[in-house]
Amino acid sequence: MTAPSTTEADDPELTPTAKAAPSPRSRTFGLAAATALVMGNIIGGGIFVLPATVAPYGSVSLLAFLVLSVGAVLLALLFGKLARRSPVTGGLYVYPRDAFGPFAGFLSAWSYWTMTWVSIAALAVAVVGYVDVLIPLNDNHGLQALVAMLALWLPAAANFAGTRWVGTVQIVSTFLKFVPLLIVATVGLFFIDTDNFGAFNASGDSVPGALAASAALLLYSFLGVESAAVSAGEVENPERNVGRASVLGTLGSALVYILGIVAVFGLVPHDKLVNSGAPFADAVNTITGGSWGGTAIALVAVASIVGCLNGWILLAAQMPYAAARDGLFPAPFAKVGKGGVPGFGVWACAILGTILIGFNYTAGPDTTFRVLVLITTFTGCVPYLFSAAAQLYWLAQGTRDRVRPAGLIRDLIVAALSFAFSFWLIAGAGYAAVYQGVLFLFAGIPVYVWMRGRQGTEETAEAEDAPEIKAV
Repeated sequence: MTAPSTTEADDPELTPTAKAAPSPRSRTFGLAAATALVMGNIIGGGIFVLPATVAPYGSVSLLAFLVLSVGAVLLALLFGKLARRSPVTGGLYVYPRDAFGPFAGFLSAWSYWTMTWVSIAALAVAVVGYVDVLIPLNDNHGLQALVAMLALWLPAAANFAGTRWVGTVQIVSTFLKFVPLLIVATVGLFFIDTDNFGAFNASGDSVPGALAASAALLLYSFLGVESAAVSAGEVENPERNVGRASVLGTLGSALVYILGIVAVFGLVPHDKLVNSGAPFADAVNTITGGSWGGTAIALVAVASIVGCLNGWILLAAQMPYAAARDGLFPAPFAKVGKGGVPGFGVWACAILGTILIGFNYTAGPDTTFRVLVLITTFTGCVPYLFSAAAQLYWLAQGTRDRVRPAGLIRDLIVAALSFAFSFWLIAGAGYAAVYQGVLFLFAGIPVYVWMRGRQGTEETAEAEDAPEIKAV
């Protein structure tokens, strides 16, 4: 097994382990920038698009939002604790690698990397409905695909300016979208018509089934809770700030989400919401009694999603960067440009996202977004499961003289509930999403076999070339 990357020597709840070499790059994210990265990655297309996506399930999805908020906070606490042990770039790859070895680390990295570029494609598709409010696209699928690709490539190009620029963009874009969304969500509560909510369970399925299915879709709105942990190598004082940023960013996002989703469900009639391409714009139009409000929120939505893409593209490059340094991803992913961003990783996710947009857009933007969201649910929950299992493993290795009983019970509860929460979401994603997600996951196994095989060949060659030392 690989030794953990680092540890906190003064924390009696952690098992002493070997320390890894420090990251060669400077840490450019303070607590504010790290919190903005979490919030910026969480609050992207979800709050603007998902109300219409889950509307067919009825207002049971409001309950799903509450359950997800609790689960997301649990994950934030879990990642904060794990980051204290391994405060390095890679996060959800590093934790299972340290606990269970390179293959588990690779599967987690591959699954998370798949989730990031599929999620990037979904976010780019989410832009289309709001651009259509500003500039009518007339259901032209070719034009819609072009808009989605532009939304992907503009922040991809910005990432080459460096991580400091990414952090600045995240602070600005998070502020621009957080304040208007919070104002709209609170003001909108005074205009709610309870008749607009429709049936509690409109799916025709059982309440637990509808709750799990809507939660699987809504998880997409909380992807990003791990952002600070994945980019821990860029965060100042990560042992403390990663956990704080994860919890603060998640709580702030959950507040906006809950208020926003309640406002949208109460402002837009259910039958209209089901078919809406820009539900938040429709909600604002109800408040203002005209179209200018919807136009303004559409501008905010486009800025929000593009800002979210800016942060997600960085994460999509960071995960394979960490794995490539260990020889578990192709070597080009480990190359870092002058701005501190792994350039090859940015190119890779942008190109793959573009291909996915083009391939899926034949089914139309609504179907495309739903399919991509469910795939991200599976591929995102796999590294969550691995991380929770890694924490349970480290806690099980603790001994009585190193562990405080109260702390052990608390951490066990957080890790166990995080594992159960992730497992429940995978089950709720449905057979089709799990099937496609497994195909994406297994597609990485040949890559792992090739990389490990090359490592073995190189090590054998080095051993053969080494001079033989004879005993005297």
